[in-house]
Amino acid sequence: MRKLKLFLINGLVLTVISIFLQLIGVSFGVYISNKIGDEAVGLYQLLMSTYSFGITLALSGINLACVRIVSEELATNSFDNIKVVIKKCLIYSLLFGTLTFFIFCTFSGMISTYILHEKISPSTICIMAISFPFASICSCLNGYFSAVRHVVKSAIIQILEQLFKILLVSYMLNILFDSSINSACSLIVLGSSIAEGITCILMFITYIKDRKKLCLQNTSRTSIKNTKNGIVSRIFKISLPISSATYIKSGLATLKQVVIPLKLEAFGLSCSEALSKYGMINGMVFPIILFPSTFLSSFSGLLIPEFSSFNVRGENNVIQDSIYKILKYTMIFSFFIIGIFMCFSKELSILIYNNDEIAKYIKILAPVIIFMYLDSIVDGILKGLDKQVSVMIINIIDLISSILLISFLLPIYGTFGYLIVIFISEILNCILSIWVLISTTKIKFKFKLWILKPTIILLISIAITNFLKINAIAVFHLIVNILIYSIAYIVFSFIFNVISKAEIKNFL
Repeated sequence: MRKLKLFLINGLVLTVISIFLQLIGVSFGVYISNKIGDEAVGLYQLLMSTYSFGITLALSGINLACVRIVSEELATNSFDNIKVVIKKCLIYSLLFGTLTFFIFCTFSGMISTYILHEKISPSTICIMAISFPFASICSCLNGYFSAVRHVVKSAIIQILEQLFKILLVSYMLNILFDSSINSACSLIVLGSSIAEGITCILMFITYIKDRKKLCLQNTSRTSIKNTKNGIVSRIFKISLPISSATYIKSGLATLKQVVIPLKLEAFGLSCSEALSKYGMINGMVFPIILFPSTFLSSFSGLLIPEFSSFNVRGENNVIQDSIYKILKYTMIFSFFIIGIFMCFSKELSILIYNNDEIAKYIKILAPVIIFMYLDSIVDGILKGLDKQVSVMIINIIDLISSILLISFLLPIYGTFGYLIVIFISEILNCILSIWVLISTTKIKFKFKLWILKPTIILLISIAITNFLKINAIAVFHLIVNILIYSIAYIVFSFIFNVISKAEIKNFL
C-alpha cells in the first residue's frame, strides 16, 4: 500500500509539473508561430525531425538501460552498485553524445541541402548539435531519478530548462531576429543548446546529492547480490539491441517527416504552401491534441521501473491486476478528452492561435486520441516487462507502412491524405502493441468495459453539452462549457458502473 501511494504521489506531482511544462511549451509554440510564420514553423519542424534522429544517436538507449539496471539493483538491495552503474552509464552517454556532435557537424552541408531545402544554413545545424552530449547525459541521469522514484527532482530541473530556453530564445528573437527563416531557427536552437548545457550541470549536481542521501538511508539493508563486474555487459545488453532498432526507427521517422512536404508539393502545392500545411498540423494541431496526454505520460514513465521490479520478483498476479486497472482508466480518460475536442475545437483554436482553420483538423483527429494515448501507456508497460525490442519492431513496421502510404496518398489527396495516414498509423501501432501485451501477460481484453460503455457515455455527454452549452468564444464561457461536459461524463460513468465509489475511496 505504501508503494502504491508513493507511486500515485510521484505520478500526481509529476503530472502537475508536466502540465506546467506543457502549458509553457504550448504558449511558447504559439509565440514562435506568431513571430516567425507558418512556413518557418514547417521548416523548424523539419529541423526538429533531424534533431530527433541526432538525439536517438546521442542517447543510444541509455535511459532505458539506466532505469532497468538501477531498478534491478534496488530490487535486490544492491545500493553500493548504483554509483558504479551511473558512472559507466555516464561514460557511455558522453561517448555517444560527442560522436553524434561530430557526425552532424561533418554532414551539416548535406542535411541543409537535401532535407532543409537550403533555407537553413549548415552553421545552424552545428549549433543544434552542441546540445547532443548534454542531452545524452541528462537522459542517463533522468533514468536514475525514474528508477529511484525521485522523478520530481528531475522534473523541477526540466521546468528550469524550459524557463531558461524561453527567456533566452525570446530575448534573442526580439533583439537579433532579422525576419529570415534561417535567423529564426538559428536563434531558437542556440537558446535551446545553452539551456540544455545549464540543465546538464544542475542535474549532475542534484544526482550527486541524491545518491549520497540514498546510500545513507539504506546502509543498514542487506544486499542480496553483488553484480559490479557485469554492469558494462548489462548496459550493452539492454541498450544496443534497443538502440539498433531505435536508429532504424528514428531514421525512418525523419524520412517520413521529410517526405510529407515533398509529397504535398507533388499534389500541386507550392513549397511555401506545403511547408505551411505541414507546420500547421505538426507544429500547431498536434501540440493541442497531445497536451492532455501529459496526465498519462507522467505515469507511463513511472510504469517502467514498477513493472521491471514486478517482473524481477515474478509477481505475475500483481502485473495482471495492475494492467487491468491502468488500461481501464486510460480508456476512460481518452474518451473524456475526445469529447472535449469534439465539442470545443473551434473555441480552442481561436483562443490559442486566433485561427479557426485549425479547428477542423482538431475535430477530425480527435477520435485518434484513444489510440495515441493507449499506445503510450502500453509501450511503458511492455518496456518494463523487457519487451522493448518488440516495441521497436512495432514502431518500425508502423513507420515503413506510413512512408509507403504517404508516398501513395499525399500526391493524390494532399492534406486529407496525410490525415488518413495519421489514422492508419496510430491504429496499427496501438493494435500491434496491445496484441504483444496480451500475448505476454495473458490478460483478456474487456471490450464492454473499455470500449462500449465509454463510447456510450461519450455520446450522451456530447449531446447534453451541445444542448446546454453557451455559444460564445470567451475563456469564461469555455470553462463553463467544459465543466458542463465534465459533470455529464462523470455522472454517466457512475451510472454505467465504469467508475465505482469503492474505487474512489481506495485512491483516497
